[in-house]
Amino acid sequence: TAAARTDASVFIVGETGTGKELLAKAIHLKSDRSNQPFIAVNCAAIPKELMESELFGYKKGSFTGAMKDHDGLFMAANMGTIFLDEIGEMPRDLQVKILRVLEEHKIRPIGYTSEIPVNIRIIAASNRSIEQLKNTYLREDLFFRLAVVVIELPPLRERREDIPLLTQYFITKFNEKYSRNIKGVTEGVFTSLYRYHFPGNIRELENLIEGI
Repeated sequence: TAAARTDASVFIVGETGTGKELLAKAIHLKSDRSNQPFIAVNCAAIPKELMESELFGYKKGSFTGAMKDHDGLFMAANMGTIFLDEIGEMPRDLQVKILRVLEEHKIRPIGYTSEIPVNIRIIAASNRSIEQLKNTYLREDLFFRLAVVVIELPPLRERREDIPLLTQYFITKFNEKYSRNIKGVTEGVFTSLYRYHFPGNIRELENLIEGI
């Protein structure tokens, strides 16, 4: 994709299960950073009080329970790509720190007195609309720094032409995972897939194929 040929920040929006992380990884693998780490972070799954230490790391003794130095996820992604899924759930005070990473290319782990340079591409994603993100969930300055390239992923029910390719991809994936040899699905199964609404999007299709 065009997004992969640049180092610009990317914002992917789409319903839950539309394949935002798959797309983010595809962008990474087609970029000049493909041999470097790809770190996926679900911001909604990390307790808000732990998010800063998980992302930025900390110095031993900087707070109760900090028994040793800890590199955060930004350091783990250094030279590569970090994917911040559901970034709209991130607290506002932490959004300021993300903005600084984008502007200054530096992080400051908890307990450090100086900043550490990092070279990271940020890909963000959300299941909320662009208007909701700009008006309610994200600082406007952060949104515009992240949304250099915006990709809107339509739900699977609006791109049914992708169903055959996705079905074969998941068949191949689970053949390898479970050492099985399924060649494909019948025409009747395809007809049922085309008619189905897929409220769970690509993730639901993946689960259906895994259960074959």
